[in-house]
Parts: sequence; C-alpha cells; structure tokens
Amino acid sequence: MNSYLNSLYELAHLFDIQVAYNDIEHHRRQATVEALIATLQALGAPILKLDDIPSAIRERRQALWQNYTDPVLVTQNGHLAPIKLRLPSSMVDTPVDITVSLEDGDQAYWHFQSKDLPTIEKADVNGMIYVTKRIRIPMKLPLGYHQLIMELNNRLVQACIISAPRNAYSDIDKSNSRYWGVFVPLYALHTKESWGGGNLSDLEAMAVWVSGLGGKVVATLPLLATFFENTCDIGPYSPASRLFWNEAYIDIEKVRGFESCDAARKILISDVFHEELERLKKSPVVDYRMQIDVRRRILEQLSRCCFTGNPSQLEKCRDFVKTKPMTEDYARFRATCEKRHAHWHSWASPQKEGVLCQDDYDEETKRYHVYVQWLANEQLKRISQKAGEKDVKLYFDLPLGVHPDSYDVWRQREAFVLGVSAGAPPDSFFTKGQKWGLTPLSPDGIRKQGYKYYIAYLRHNLQYADILRIDHVMAYHRLYVIPHGFDASHGVYIRYHPSEFYAIVNLESYRNKAIILGEDLGTVPADVRTKMVRHDLYRHYVIQYEMSPTEGMPFSAVPEKVVASINTHDMPTFAGFWQGDDIQQQYELGLLDKDDVKKEHVKRQHLRRIVIRFLKRERFVTESSPGIREILKGILAFLSSSKAQIMLVNLEDLWLEKKPQNVPGTSEKNRNYCRKLFYPFEKLSQLPEVLDILSEVNQRRKGAIWRKNNRRRQLTNTGQKQKLT
Repeated sequence: MNSYLNSLYELAHLFDIQVAYNDIEHHRRQATVEALIATLQALGAPILKLDDIPSAIRERRQALWQNYTDPVLVTQNGHLAPIKLRLPSSMVDTPVDITVSLEDGDQAYWHFQSKDLPTIEKADVNGMIYVTKRIRIPMKLPLGYHQLIMELNNRLVQACIISAPRNAYSDIDKSNSRYWGVFVPLYALHTKESWGGGNLSDLEAMAVWVSGLGGKVVATLPLLATFFENTCDIGPYSPASRLFWNEAYIDIEKVRGFESCDAARKILISDVFHEELERLKKSPVVDYRMQIDVRRRILEQLSRCCFTGNPSQLEKCRDFVKTKPMTEDYARFRATCEKRHAHWHSWASPQKEGVLCQDDYDEETKRYHVYVQWLANEQLKRISQKAGEKDVKLYFDLPLGVHPDSYDVWRQREAFVLGVSAGAPPDSFFTKGQKWGLTPLSPDGIRKQGYKYYIAYLRHNLQYADILRIDHVMAYHRLYVIPHGFDASHGVYIRYHPSEFYAIVNLESYRNKAIILGEDLGTVPADVRTKMVRHDLYRHYVIQYEMSPTEGMPFSAVPEKVVASINTHDMPTFAGFWQGDDIQQQYELGLLDKDDVKKEHVKRQHLRRIVIRFLKRERFVTESSPGIREILKGILAFLSSSKAQIMLVNLEDLWLEKKPQNVPGTSEKNRNYCRKLFYPFEKLSQLPEVLDILSEVNQRRKGAIWRKNNRRRQLTNTGQKQKLT
C-alpha cells in the first residue's frame, strides 16, 4: 500500500495538487486517498483505481516533457527570462527558428542551433532521454501580450508572453493622499423612487453625496449578471457570468427612448404595476425574483421598441455589440436557458458542447438580453464619467468564481475544472469547512488559452472600476477544492502559477489606471502577502480581524498600502460585534456550545475594556463612560488618523445597525444579500449622526495628509534620511 500511496502522491504533484496542508491550528492535514483520486480525475488524470496510477504517472510525465516550452512566459519591465526548451536527445542538433509577434503587429526573428544552446537539465522519461536547453532572446519587450512562435523539426510551438510592469497601478503615492469613502451594497441602497432595491442612478447619487462630504470612494458588492430562476443562488458572489452586468440594476426611468415607447409607459401607469411596486417598496428585503419580473415586463417592451421602431437607438445598440461581439453569444445562451427551462448541464449535444442554432432559442428573448447589456453598459459609463468629474473612485468587487451553470463555464469549458467545487478547509469558525459551489479555474486549461478568459473578465470590470477588489486573492497561489460527493472537510489544495496572475493584473491595472485590492483575510500563507507587497497590491486592514486582547495596544499597526475598515460585508456590523450578537449566532449555527458561548462573552468583555482604555489614552474618546456610539466614533477616528491610504466606512455602522448583510455558510433562510438599508437615501444622507461622523473622518483624513507632508518638509529641511512613517 505504501508504494501505491507514494505513487499517488507523485501523480498528485505532477498535477499541481498538494497532498497535505497546515490548518489554522498549524496541524498537518493529509488528503485522503479518495479525495486525491477524485480531484485527479477532475483534472484529467486517466485513473479509476490505484492500479492505474503507474501508467498515469508515465503519461503525465511524457506529456509535460513533450511540451517544448511553457505555454506562458512572463517578463517584468520588458526583460524576458531565459526560455527553457525541452527536447528529446535525438533532436539536439535541430535548428530552432523563433518569431516574437508583438501586440502591435511588429515581429522579430532569431535563428538558433540547438546543439549550441546551453544544456541545463537531463532527464530519463519512460526510457527516453530529454534535455532542457536555455534560449536567451536579446530584446526588450514593450508592455502587452505577445506571441512567441517556435519552429523546429517541422513543428510550430506557441507561447503567450506577458510583458508587464512589476507593480500594479497606484495614483495615491503621487498625490500623497489619504482617501476615505463609504461602503454600501447597491441592492440595499434605495430611495423613495426606487423599484424595490437600488439601481445605478442611486449609485451615482451616492457618489455625488460622498464627494460633497470630501470623500473619494464609493464601494459596493459585485454588479455582475445573475440567474433569477428559483433553482439558482442569487447572491452576488455566484454570478451567471463575470463578463456581463446584472440588468436588475438598470434605472428604467432613465432609459433613452422610454418616453416614446407607449407599451412600456402603459405598463408603468397600470394599477397592477403600482400595486406590485408598492409591495416591493414596503418590503424590508429585496425580492429579487419579483423585482426582475416587474422590471422585465417593461424592459421587454423597451427592447421591442428599440429593435422595431427606434433606428437611432438600435444603431447605438449594434455599435455596442460590435465592440463586444460576445454579447450575442451570451444572449443566445440566456435565451436557450429560458426556452428550455433548464441549465446547460442537462442539455443534449451539440448544445451542451457550445453549439446553438436559431431553433434553440427565441429570437426576441435573445434581443432582450443584448438590449439590457447595452443599457447597463451605457448607464455604468455615465456613472463612471460623473464620478470622475466629482473626483470619486468607484470600487467594484470581483468574485472568486461563477455559478456552475454559468455562461462562462459553458463557453470557456477548457478554463475550468468540472467535478469539484471551490471552498475552504475547516477552521475555528467553520469547523466542518465550507463548500461554495463555485467552479474553479483549471491550472492547465487557463494557461493553455493564454489566460484569455481571465483577461476578459478583468477588463470587463476594470472598464469602470477605479479600485477593484480581488476576492480570495490567495487563489492566485492555491485554492481549496472539494470533489463532488465529498463533504467540505475532505478537500485538497490545487496550485496555480502566481507570477502569471500577478503579471496580468499588474498590466491591466496599469492600462486601466486602477488600484487593485487583494482580499487576504483569514488563514493566508505568509508568502501570499509577501507577493502582494512586492507587486503593490493593496491589502485589507479590518479592525475586527486585527483586534487582540493585548493590554495597551488592542490593534496592530496600520500599514500604508491597505484599505482600512471596521468590518466587511461578510462580518458582523460594529454594533453586532461590540454587543456580542455574533457569538449567539455561532451558537445557533451549532458552531459553539453553551460553555463556549460563556467563554467567548468573557473574552469579548475583556476585549471591550482594553479597547476603551486604548481609545481614552490616545484621546480618540474623551468621555469617562463612553457609550457604543462614542466607541464607534473613536475607532473610526483611530482609522482616520492612521497611515492607511484608503479608508472605508460601512454606512450601516453609523446608525448602529445590528443585522449583517451576509452570514457566511448559512442558507437563504437567513436572508443573505437582500436586506435593505434601514433608511432610504434621502433620509440617511441627512441624519446628524451620519453627517457628524463623516465630517470628523474627513477632517482627520486631511490632518493625516498634513502631518505626512509637514513631516516630509521637516526631513527635507534638516537633511535627515530616515524613513517617513
């Protein structure tokens, strides 16, 4: 058995699977044989049982060595590292012709003799001797995506070259600014005129309001396409695509052509519509399915008017499709799902494999999906321009994955690993682990396509995002996956090629002049944060994670390159945390027993005392017996005065909201991702407790800028060389 186990581990290594990992308690967790085999099968290993492992090892090693070079090559600042050329020993005299086709169309050529190239490795692979040669390309490459074409022995080998800056973009260093802004989920933001939930015009209004208070950032959750069928998860982190927008956020009354579309206006003034609208407005939660049903009846009429009676609008819509031709394909996919009342996994061939004909869908439904993507894009473009005029940055969130029934998995099949779900291993909070139901990227597949899909969905979000949060940035390095049929405690980690992800995100960040924030909360290996710092990705600094019962200093030092906040959308609100509501919640979820609850409340009480003493000593709080609101103001004052270059305030904390927007690992019964803000925008934007706190945040952020610039002048005048802090 030991020999089989060693062979299984060798095969896992060849497929970039970790056979063990250290858990949150630093205990070594060994993957089970069953989980390893199931994951290997999902990654394409030809094994059904242990006896198949030796032949699978031979096949995999042969396949890896038969790739003459890596499918992706990375340069930093234009300097391409030496290329590794793998050859059978019988081909060491083969001439090699290399062409580099630059992104702008220019080409460069080189001719080499293999025998003259340095040999850096030899290996016996299944009885055949292979050698690895080293090739240096004497050329500095411009930034961009280039193609290397290698011709040898009448064969063509291609590789994608990513020529990227070493660091991601940041304009904050240039201005010495200390930004602040607010976080609010767009679905939760609502006005007296909203149709049951926030829309893109509400996002624009929020940006204008924040600008008027001195803020520079408006942050929200993903705005990506969603399935609204009853069988689907409607959460923002399980999108139907990362390449298209969610039409539920379109402000219908701002649609051009609305006034001239009689059919749409007739619905708008009908009694039935007003009754439905009143129900949507009065509900404390967003009823997504009812909302999209109400909206769609009008949007369908507007779509018909556009395609049949509004030539100028139709021309603009077609111009949009020309710039993004994939929209037609996406629309056909969504229309086919609706006609069949089933997702693509249950389709027959060839539709399941990505081939659709006109009989597979309704043409009018396809037009609808094209139309709403155009509308969403137009409104986002307008909002982006308006925010730019107000010097406000839009902060978008990019989910880790997509729904397994998504358009992306259907169309970009080679980029994904089917048969497994992304998740997280057991930890102190989720003792059984987490299974997120997301289809992960394939380490091999995404490289073979030159990261085409990854680049596409980055660009889709970055066209309007000034700050982009990369959910679970650790997935650049490795990702915990659970084979279908297994529980979350029986997953394994698969490894990726982080240098390639960082190169792409740096390049796209630079080209779009966008700041990149990597979500690095929870159990994250140290080398992940080291790489983030090296490439200038911003990190999170979250008070609720950073609190510790250390007498005198309950918070760790706040670095500069962070987005600082009290909490995130996945965490308790400040009031809920301070009063220990999250402890009771863990008990109700079965994560704590009664004795644990008592212990946690004692710890929390101790933590509160230490925090209050610290805030008093540093004069962030001046009252002798401060209440919860004064404590909130004190912690925000601490963050506002810190070195953090970006600071976010969760709007709901300002009126001491106790209910969180999301409780990870819970079912839809907990109403995750659908609770509206307690106040409509018109009300909250005038609340004294909101305006007072944000005014103080703004003044302290300005003070942080003054202190840094004043300190810089002092050091310059005295000729000191010590580092600014």
